[in-house]
Amino acid sequence: MTDIRSIKLGISPINWVNEDVLELGDHYTFDDLMRDFTQLGFTGTENSRKFPKDAAVLKKALAEHGLQMASQWKGVLFSEPRRRASELESYRQHVEFLKSMGSRHVVTCELGGSIIGDPRRPKGVQDVHPLTDEEWNHMVEGLHQAGEICKRNGMKLVYHYHIGTVVERPDEIQRLMETTDPELVHLLLDTGHAYYGGSDPLELYERYADRVAYVHLKDVRNDVLERVKREGIPFQQAVIQGVFTVPGDGCIDFAPILRSFVRHGYDDWMILEAEQDPGQANPYEYASKSKQYLAQIVQELNA
Repeated sequence: MTDIRSIKLGISPINWVNEDVLELGDHYTFDDLMRDFTQLGFTGTENSRKFPKDAAVLKKALAEHGLQMASQWKGVLFSEPRRRASELESYRQHVEFLKSMGSRHVVTCELGGSIIGDPRRPKGVQDVHPLTDEEWNHMVEGLHQAGEICKRNGMKLVYHYHIGTVVERPDEIQRLMETTDPELVHLLLDTGHAYYGGSDPLELYERYADRVAYVHLKDVRNDVLERVKREGIPFQQAVIQGVFTVPGDGCIDFAPILRSFVRHGYDDWMILEAEQDPGQANPYEYASKSKQYLAQIVQELNA
């Protein structure tokens, strides 16, 4: 890590166009995103609902802007074995799409019991329904099978613990790591979701550095988080109210985290991400300031 240009630093379109709260940033177009990403100098991006659906068209368009597709979220329902065959077939198709885009990671999250995508639960539910031990074991089996699909394709399954799902708190992340095969299930370090869920992002990385294969760099506005927890505000509303922001604008100190990345030899994608209302927090301006903040840390690490 010599300077900010040497880091595989990507940008998440969710800073502009939200995938969970669809009204946030819906006016942005693919061309808008490409213009901003190019001007900001990012080299990677995740997928977006605003991107072309045809893989060949998308790959060509990203290449024209000097961008690589880093990954895309894939929600799964492995905790219900009756759906396993169809879930794995959908997963295989997703892996093949990402492989065709040149991606090497598959961002994966169990949706069973969650408030953000379990198709069996009514919309608007605010409570996570924990998995039974049997359901947890089914989830692990499914993750292992999905991990095998990734491995056969030269890719890695990276599990995204996420607020509003059955893996969000420190004990749940620990259980996931202890019950899954490290050769098949890797970890996505999301600094914002870690802090929101009660983990110290640095301690979490230090503990599972050998499992972390992909990173989301996200910050948290602690005053908003305290109010969210005090008033029991659900996750989607917390996002709208600004609980997340870009690195350098919240309460997380990223200097020791980047220093730990160097110490442990992490050299893969770091995706700058902030799920917030682009009408209240201009995504271009926030991404620009955050990139400068990270560049300053890198400069200090090299001093």
